[in-house]
Amino acid sequence: MKTRADGLPALDWFRLAAAVLVVCIHTSPLESFAPLWDFWLTRVLARVAVPFFLMVSGHFLAKGGWRGAGRFWRRTAALYLATAGLYLPVNLYNGMGPLEWLRALVTDGTLYHLWYFPAVLLGVPLAVLLLRLGKGPALCLAGALYLAGLGGDSYYGLVSQVPALAALYDGAFCIWEQTRNGLFYAPLFLLLGGACPRLPRRAAAPGLAAALAAMSLEAFWARAMGWQRWDSMYLLLPLCMVLLFSLLLSLDRGEDRRARRVSMLMYVLHPWWIVLLRPAARLTGLEGLLLDNSLVHFAAVLALTWASALMLYALRPLPADPTARAWRELDRAALVHNARVLQAAAGRRCRLMAVVKADAYGHGAAPVARTLRRAGVDCFAVACLSEGAALRRAGIFAPILVLGWTAPEQAELLRRWRLTQAVADLDHARALSARGVKIKVHLAVDTGMRRLGIPAEDEEGLAAVFALPHLRVTGLFSHLCLSDDAGAQAAAFTRRQLDAFYAAADGLRRRGLDPGALHVQASYGIWNLPPQPCQYARPGIALYGVYSDESPVRRRLDLRPVLSLRARVASVRTLRAGEGAGYGLAFTAARETRLAAVTIGYADGVPRDLPARGGEVLVRGVRCPMVGRACMDQLLVDVTGAGEVRPGDPVTLIGADGPERIPAEEVAARCGTITNELLSRLGARLPVAAR
Repeated sequence: MKTRADGLPALDWFRLAAAVLVVCIHTSPLESFAPLWDFWLTRVLARVAVPFFLMVSGHFLAKGGWRGAGRFWRRTAALYLATAGLYLPVNLYNGMGPLEWLRALVTDGTLYHLWYFPAVLLGVPLAVLLLRLGKGPALCLAGALYLAGLGGDSYYGLVSQVPALAALYDGAFCIWEQTRNGLFYAPLFLLLGGACPRLPRRAAAPGLAAALAAMSLEAFWARAMGWQRWDSMYLLLPLCMVLLFSLLLSLDRGEDRRARRVSMLMYVLHPWWIVLLRPAARLTGLEGLLLDNSLVHFAAVLALTWASALMLYALRPLPADPTARAWRELDRAALVHNARVLQAAAGRRCRLMAVVKADAYGHGAAPVARTLRRAGVDCFAVACLSEGAALRRAGIFAPILVLGWTAPEQAELLRRWRLTQAVADLDHARALSARGVKIKVHLAVDTGMRRLGIPAEDEEGLAAVFALPHLRVTGLFSHLCLSDDAGAQAAAFTRRQLDAFYAAADGLRRRGLDPGALHVQASYGIWNLPPQPCQYARPGIALYGVYSDESPVRRRLDLRPVLSLRARVASVRTLRAGEGAGYGLAFTAARETRLAAVTIGYADGVPRDLPARGGEVLVRGVRCPMVGRACMDQLLVDVTGAGEVRPGDPVTLIGADGPERIPAEEVAARCGTITNELLSRLGARLPVAAR
């Protein structure tokens, strides 16, 4: 749990309160003693629970621009199917047939508390669809749907006096048992969660109290008038929820994942304890206490639910700590910042095609792509088919371009993973088409790099690809081989490359062929060229806030390093002057030396000759020299000047520790290479810890 002194993980903690309120709804704690108070507790106050769950989901979806809605929907659907399976024995015992079960699965939930899941599964896509109209119109339309649903709930007795409306609602009840299910209820609270303002506490708290009092009067009035078909929706419920959520947002700092997961387990599990408590009470002869006494019944169900939820949480598989040995640390905020800076530099009409090949230049392709996707990047590029397939398996469903050559025999895999393939040359295009599999392709145009692509001057060859029966050309691109050189001759060559590229695109258009999306700028093209008339720019190393080398660029953008490379001190020992250490005793202490063994080596991607080239690390914010020879899994560091270094202390090889920083460019320069090579060689056994 992470919190700050000036606040609480209020949203997560209120999830537990909401779960308790749901248990109240299904056990009626005060029914035996004070039915009116029980009505207020379970049919008024507790009605904030499910809207709260919806608003929390909408809040976090909105923070990501609703781009994670698809992933959230799939995870919710998986949880729903698992929960529906959990209660299948209850359904069979109650005599529910297969067709009835399938209908309930889609509409009302297969047990009374499971209605939440189909409501969410319908509400999320509806909310996303409404947001295409803008936030204001979306809220208005969702509010109108809620008002329509209200007529089938607390105000049904009023509106059903109009025959046409009665027939309309009766038709809706043929689909859903209640109007809280489906399209009337969930979209509004999902959208309110994303749009809820942070009101001052001094305004939100008394406002909430007044709104709850008014909603209580509304509920008792509708009950007294006999209007309520159900009692899940009230006119003042959205106002109460906005004030409640605003108050919680004003208190919220950090998160409590245990509270989040235990609350969901409580929601899912409590009906089983309601079911099991009945035979247990009969077997023990305690029906009068455990069943007839509503307060004891509630307390027993709550205690059993709480205990089982905690037990299951404790039994969950614990993920390995990614920072236990050596790790790559990903700064998500810096990555998002860099994407926005590069987007602005590329121009308003040019979108980013994020290059995440080589495991996102050693940064971790999956977490990088997920972060960029939430930040608005809608297209990615990789080097090979396997990298594209890995992104798909990680849940990235945006367009992905394979920049490198793919064997024609793998065309079916390109189709299966819905990858767009770069055409290396005309023979490659023909061989891909001959496989008889429909795939999307981008044409690589050779404008002078002489690596891959159809020559720019070969207009016939470019046009011939469009005639191939199984290929759909959706883009045209080229590589600029001297864009990292700011010299006059290099600039002239780059200009000729650009002219040839645009001439090739114009030639295709004259033939009535659409070249699709154009893209020609990579990282140094963005740094050294003005915005181009293209649909995409392909930043790679620039996305990660790193320059390939120390070559000057025409405009240095405000980019921030995204990656830190860290390990830990395994042991510390003192060497006397003249003592040696490491393989071949390559290090000899010239004085009394405090020597630390660090848990990272060349198998993790650290250049083996880095110690001999003056490599340094940061320990407790102090630069300390590497000594001896780097081993496969460890290296040695002289920590004499770093104070009281202890086993477990973090060690920074790339990145910052306090005011000191070791940039990737410095390490690459020491090894006589470029950052692209240094970072992309970081070993796959280094986990990524994102922050």
